[in-house]
Amino acid sequence: MAKSIDSKILFITTSPRTPEKMIPEIDLLNKNFEGKKWNSETQISFMELLRNENFFNGSGSNDPAFSARDRINRAPKALGFVLLEPNIKLTDAGKSLISAKRKEDVFLRQLLKFQIPSPYHTPSKKAAPFYVKPYLEILRLIYTLGTLKFDELMIFGLQLTDYRTFEKIVKKIEAFRIAREKTAKNYREFKYYCHINELQEIYKSEITEGNTATRESRSATVKKFLQTKASNMHDYADACIRYLRATGLVSISHIGHSLSILSEKKNDVEFILNTVPREPVFVDDKEAYIGYLGNPLLPKLLDDDKAVLLQKIKTEKPEAQISESESIPELKEKLDELLLLKKEKIIQAQIETIKTYKEYDDIQNTFMLIEKNDVYDTSLLLEWNVWRGMTMLDGGKIQANLKFDDFGKPMSTAQGNMADIVCDYDTFGLTVEVTMASGQKQYEMEGEPVSRHLAKFKKEIGKDAYCLFVAPAINEACIAHFYGLHNLNISYYGGKSVIVPLPLHIFRKMLEDSFKASYIPHPEQVKDFFEYSKAVAAKSKSEQDWYNAILEKALNWLA
Repeated sequence: MAKSIDSKILFITTSPRTPEKMIPEIDLLNKNFEGKKWNSETQISFMELLRNENFFNGSGSNDPAFSARDRINRAPKALGFVLLEPNIKLTDAGKSLISAKRKEDVFLRQLLKFQIPSPYHTPSKKAAPFYVKPYLEILRLIYTLGTLKFDELMIFGLQLTDYRTFEKIVKKIEAFRIAREKTAKNYREFKYYCHINELQEIYKSEITEGNTATRESRSATVKKFLQTKASNMHDYADACIRYLRATGLVSISHIGHSLSILSEKKNDVEFILNTVPREPVFVDDKEAYIGYLGNPLLPKLLDDDKAVLLQKIKTEKPEAQISESESIPELKEKLDELLLLKKEKIIQAQIETIKTYKEYDDIQNTFMLIEKNDVYDTSLLLEWNVWRGMTMLDGGKIQANLKFDDFGKPMSTAQGNMADIVCDYDTFGLTVEVTMASGQKQYEMEGEPVSRHLAKFKKEIGKDAYCLFVAPAINEACIAHFYGLHNLNISYYGGKSVIVPLPLHIFRKMLEDSFKASYIPHPEQVKDFFEYSKAVAAKSKSEQDWYNAILEKALNWLA
């Protein structure tokens, strides 16, 4: 049955928030429920299995059936990775997503096919007049304008519900930019009033008719109504960016909050914009639409041309030996291997530069922007920058488990089944976990996974290991939990767990001390810090005594 859409702006799936997270989940669904009915029973069973997986950070306990539908009926179904009727089944596109070494092209093809209206999504009479492939047109908007800021996408880009209004949206953004330069002394205030003006126009009929109550609030005031709609637009714009980034075509300036087409991918984008039809297809033919949506070979991309593939391979490796008999899939695999090798070399070059402390100022400035919440995707930037800090700090082998794009830029955070960062110091190991979460949510999200990741790491390396937990602020429940694990011999966690929580400003001070030292700190100094934590925990009267002691030690860790 098609989902009825009441939206007045572009409908963008927001679950899961990060597209890569759906990969292990649809794999789990397929392995355990293929051929079964997607009903309350299987939905509850699926959530029971999912809660026990290392890659899952949620709970889904309040309404497990709803939680299952929220995870599977949205992006995985809408993008053609799974079929839920008459029985559960992965499409060929879904199988490709799980098996592909590089997922970018798989995501790209499916995003380019997502459309409204479709047999899956039918606009209601209340909705805007939809006739669009959302991701295709937003990609076109980025290409046409050169750069597209987050606010421009949120306020204007999401109004592109019909591709035939494309030029109108472009003109709105251009006018916004001119007005911003001429009149905006306070950009935040300028943006706010522009956004409110657009919202009042978008929802003119609702406001006029007094239909301003929302699911999120019983209050029916116009102000609350517009605040809710503005918040929804922010979430849609954020999801749109995350999904487009998964294609490998788009770069984001985390400090400038702007999107652009990667220069190396310009030809690929031009091919897409010139060849992929803008009109929705098979709107009234569900069987044909399902076949089209689940086909992992559609639409055609630039790399589907053998001559293009050969040229790209030669560009990456001029001396590459290629047989005329090699098929397109074989050539793609060869190109993928070359791109992965290129990425590894880029990251290794970054590491060598970071270890010289040449990036010290940039690392500290990035932390400062994160603390001010003045970057896009603070969670990703924090994880990446802590990795850079740890790499600079000492002489260990530091590995980030976040996903990098082909050019060594951070793309998405580590999957939930592993520590954010792992460090090998020959005689011992260290996991590093980072989070932007605060308050009770920090404990609920991070408390158990952090100790589980450390236990897994200990088992893998077969030697002593510790954990450093970094966040802008540390919740008291986390302090108590990590203190207790110092003294509890829990076999499930591989014995006692030495997990040291540090607020970000203390970690930054440790980096500063390392930078100012007349020598490069050595691994034993890192180990001494965690051994100190273990010793203090054994004799402290309370978690607060222990925590105060390790903070003081961290401020003088090289003394």
